[in-house]
Amino acid sequence: MSSRETTGGVAAAAPATVLGRRRRGAWDRQTVAAWVLVLPFVLLFLAFTAGPVLGSLGMSFTDIRQRDLRTPFAVDGVGFGNYAKALSDETFRKAAFNTAYFVVVGVPLTLAVALAAAVLLDRGVQRFRSVFRVGYYLPVVTSIVAIAVIWRFVLAPDSGLVSSVLGWFGIDGPNWLASKTWAMPSLIAMAVWRNFGTAMLIFLAGLQGIPQTVEEAGQLDGAGSWQRFRYLILPLLRPTVLFTTVTTAIGYLQFFEEPLVMTDGGPLNSTLSVSMYTYNQFGFGNYGLATAMAYILFVVIAVVTFIQFRLLREK
Repeated sequence: MSSRETTGGVAAAAPATVLGRRRRGAWDRQTVAAWVLVLPFVLLFLAFTAGPVLGSLGMSFTDIRQRDLRTPFAVDGVGFGNYAKALSDETFRKAAFNTAYFVVVGVPLTLAVALAAAVLLDRGVQRFRSVFRVGYYLPVVTSIVAIAVIWRFVLAPDSGLVSSVLGWFGIDGPNWLASKTWAMPSLIAMAVWRNFGTAMLIFLAGLQGIPQTVEEAGQLDGAGSWQRFRYLILPLLRPTVLFTTVTTAIGYLQFFEEPLVMTDGGPLNSTLSVSMYTYNQFGFGNYGLATAMAYILFVVIAVVTFIQFRLLREK
């Protein structure tokens, strides 16, 4: 190899080396800048989210109570004792049954009403569609206290709207919120009315995202309105159904405000939920037991969500 060729090769390699160093330097500066920008969030997340979560998980394995707050490191570990105590607690099992009842009945009703309203707004209502959308969604952003006051008047045993309407047909309505039989259905009705607006908007967005040509093709093949909806529209809404089912079920598994404001868990714990019973245990100072109940609910939510993804995901 000649000296000219050697000199040319070195000269060609030198700019590449300099360019590589510049790129590494720019990458290093970008990395440092990124960490500087992210660091405040990371610190806040560790201090106010990850730290309390890990702390509460550790509390669930101890016998910590309110009197131990001044000496939190002097508490004794009980292993899975709090979890066993929660699962053997008759009141906790009653609360778990009430929560399951609320979810199994409330979630399908909410999604059915939301889907019906979305189809109505997408296909049936042409004028004042925005007014109906806002009206259906308004309960979602309304205070639960205001809603509770309205529904107490609606469900009043003597002068309430429901009992008055039943009275027109000669039917005596029960004391809705004081009856073991009707208290939970009353809360479910209120929850459906209050929460279907969110799922309705999501279903409406899903319906409007389906090409019109899909339904036109089914119509040309002779399919009726129900057949087109059942075999064409609904399968295309599967991702939307999955999302609304998962989010609605997670919210209903944690239902808390409805029994707290409307019935205080009564009558005779017939509307007591797991979240409300956990809240009560915190109020009683049983912090270890309460955190164990919270993590039992967390595991149930994770399992239910996993099952929903397995059943409703796209094939």
